[in-house]
Amino acid sequence: MPTKKTIKEEREFTDSDLTRHKMMTDMENDDLKEDAQRKMAWFAIGGMLLYPLAVVVADLIGLTNASKILGDMAATYFVSVAAIVAAFYGKEAYTKGK
Repeated sequence: MPTKKTIKEEREFTDSDLTRHKMMTDMENDDLKEDAQRKMAWFAIGGMLLYPLAVVVADLIGLTNASKILGDMAATYFVSVAAIVAAFYGKEAYTKGK
């Protein structure tokens, strides 16, 4: 969690002070955005790994209709999640290559 910033009111601020403050704020926001995207990608990967387990568990506990529905949804689910993960890692590779 970023620390809260305070600005003393009795000081006059120059344009360079405000520019520097804006740059720091933008850097912090970019860092928080990257952290959120990274967590989203890992959550998606975890879901991809646990999805087949959900199908097996549903079948084992006798929910044959649920396991059939989960199995039918699998193709769409995996393509969608793979697109999320590919977009994240593609963006990471592109920005590191710059």
